[in-house]
Amino acid sequence: MNSIKALLFKLFFIVLLSACEAPPRTGGSGNNLHSTEIITVDTVSANEEYVMITTAINMPMYVNHDQAAFKMWAKKMGVKASILGPSEWDIPAQIATFEQVIPQKPAGFLVNGTDPGIAQVINKAVDAGIPTVVYDSDIPGARQHSFIGSDWYEMGRLQGERMVKILNGKGKVVVMGILGMTNMEAGFQGFLDVIKKYPAMEFIGKYDDKANVELAAKITADLIVAHPDLAGVAGFDGNSGPGIALSVKEANKIGKVKITTVDAEPEHLQLVKEGVIDYLVGQKRELFTQMGAQMLFDMRHKTIAFSKNDAKAGVVPIPKKIITGSIEIDKSNVDLFIK
Repeated sequence: MNSIKALLFKLFFIVLLSACEAPPRTGGSGNNLHSTEIITVDTVSANEEYVMITTAINMPMYVNHDQAAFKMWAKKMGVKASILGPSEWDIPAQIATFEQVIPQKPAGFLVNGTDPGIAQVINKAVDAGIPTVVYDSDIPGARQHSFIGSDWYEMGRLQGERMVKILNGKGKVVVMGILGMTNMEAGFQGFLDVIKKYPAMEFIGKYDDKANVELAAKITADLIVAHPDLAGVAGFDGNSGPGIALSVKEANKIGKVKITTVDAEPEHLQLVKEGVIDYLVGQKRELFTQMGAQMLFDMRHKTIAFSKNDAKAGVVPIPKKIITGSIEIDKSNVDLFIK
C-alpha cells in the first residue's frame, strides 16, 4: 500500500513538472519575481505554519470547502494551518491582516484572490521570500509564485450557453454579482460573448448584489416589476442564486424566469431539485485549496529542484497557473451532489 502511495505521489509531481515556468519574469517596473531568495528548510516541523489569507472567513462556502480542505491537508502533512482575515467582506481589512503577518515569515501564504487591490501586498510577501499562491481568482498585477483556481470567463460562457438553450435563443436577460471584481467581470464577459450571438436575446444590464442575499432578492424583485417579460437571470457570486430564487418564488415566476448561477452549496442544490434554479456551475474548491497548499510545501522544502539555487537561477519550481475546471449541475444529476 505504501509503495502505491509513493508511486501516486511521484506521478502527481510529474504532471506538475509539465507546467512549470523556467524563465524569470521581467517588466517595466524593474521588480523581478525571482529577486528574493525563497525561504526553504530541510525538515518538517509541527510548528511550520501555513497561512490562509481571506476575507469573510465565516462565509459557509469558505468554511465548508476552502478552510476544511486546508485544515485536512495540514493535518495530513503534520504542519500548522492558520486562517486569518476579517469576518465581513472587507478588502482593506484583508490587506491589513496580510501586512501584519508578513514580518512573521510563515512557511507560506495561500491567498484568496478577492480583489485587485490586494496585488501590492501579495508582491510584498513574494519580495520577503515567502512562498505565495493565490487561489480562486487571479489578481492582475500580482507576482505570486502560482495561481490555482477557476476560469471565470469559462464559467460565464457555460452559463450563457445554458441560458440560450433553455430560453430557445430569445428573451430578456440580466447578470448579477459583485461589479468590479476581476473574476466576476470575466464571468460577465463570458456570458455576454455568448448572448450577443443571438439577436433575439436582449441583455438589459449588470447588477451589483454585493454578495448579499437580501440585496440580490430586492434587485430581482425590482427587475420583475420593471420587466414583466424578464426571461432569465444569471448569478455570479455565492449569494446571487439564493437571492434571485427567493424573489422568483415570491413572484410566482418559477419556470417563467430562468436562473443560472455559480456555486453548489446545499441551498443551491435544493433549489435545483425544486426546479427554481435551472443550472449551476460549481468550482472545485477543495481541489484548488489542497493543491495550492501542497505547492507552498513543495517550495518550502525544495521537493523538486532544477538547479543548485532555483531562486538565484530565476526558476519557480511549481506551475505558474493551474485551472481546476468547473462542475455542471442541473436536475438530471443534482441528486449525485446532495449529501
